[in-house]
Amino acid sequence: MSGFDPITRNRLRLWLRSERAFGLHSVRAVPEADVVAPAVAATRVVRMEAPMAKRGIAPFPMAAVELPLAAPPVASPFDAPALGRGQKVVQLKLMDDGEVSLCTRCRLHSTRTHTVFGEGNPEARIFFIGEGPGENEDLSGRPFVGRAGQLLDKMIGGMGLKRDDVYIANIVKCRPPNNRVPALDEVQTCTPYLVRQLEIIRPQVIVTLGRPSANYMLGTKLAMNRMRGVWHAWRGIKLMPTFHPSYVLRSYTEEVRAAVWSDLKKVLVELGIPVPGGRSS
Repeated sequence: MSGFDPITRNRLRLWLRSERAFGLHSVRAVPEADVVAPAVAATRVVRMEAPMAKRGIAPFPMAAVELPLAAPPVASPFDAPALGRGQKVVQLKLMDDGEVSLCTRCRLHSTRTHTVFGEGNPEARIFFIGEGPGENEDLSGRPFVGRAGQLLDKMIGGMGLKRDDVYIANIVKCRPPNNRVPALDEVQTCTPYLVRQLEIIRPQVIVTLGRPSANYMLGTKLAMNRMRGVWHAWRGIKLMPTFHPSYVLRSYTEEVRAAVWSDLKKVLVELGIPVPGGRSS
C-alpha cells in the first residue's frame, strides 16, 4: 500500500480487516493508465482478489473498486440535524453495550475488569474529557469515582452545577496498567468512540482534564502551562484545557486551585451561566 497517501492507506487497511471474514486476503494495485480514463485520473483502482461468490455478489474471481488518492471532503456529522434526547440515549446505549463493552481492538482489553464508557447528561452543554480509567473506575465501570472523581464533583459543584448536568468520559475506555499514560496506538484505536460520543451529544464547550486529553483533542504536544486557561477549538466546539484533578491532588496549592477555578469560570461566562459569588474575573 506504499503508493497511497497515509489517510487512504489507513482506510484501506481498516477495510481489509473487516473484509477478511468474506475471504479477502490481498489487494493488487494496478497503474491508473491501464484502467482509468484521464477524466478520473485522481483515483487509483485496486483489484480485490477474493472469492466474491461467498458474498452472493457474483462468481467472479476479481472485483475492482476506485479509491481516492486524496481524502475527499466529507460532510461533518455536526452538519446533520441534532438528535433528540431519546435518540441520543439510545445511540449512546447501543454504542456502550454493543461495541465498547465487547471491544478487543487494543491490548488494554486483556487487563480490564470493566470498560468505562462515560456518563452524564446526553444533552450536556459541558463535556469533560479525562485521560483514562483508574483502579476504582475499572472496578465500577464508571468514570471519575475515586479521589480524583470526588474532586471533580467538587469542581462541578463549585460551578453551581451537578454531575448529572454535564457529561464525563475519557480518551480511552479501559484502564492502562498501573494507571500509566495511554500509549499512542491505544489512543488512536479507542478515540473514535469518544469522537462519536461528542458527535451525538454535541456539547457547547469541551473541558479537557490533564495533558493527554488536551494533546489528543488539539493535536499538539504542548505542555499544560502552554495550553490551559486559553480558549481553543475542536471541530467548531470551544475547548478549555485545565489541570486533571489527580494533578490538583498532588499539587494542592493555592496557585493550582486558583488556576483551575479561573479556567472553569471562563467556561461559565462563555455559556452565560452565572458565576457563583458573582465574580467572573
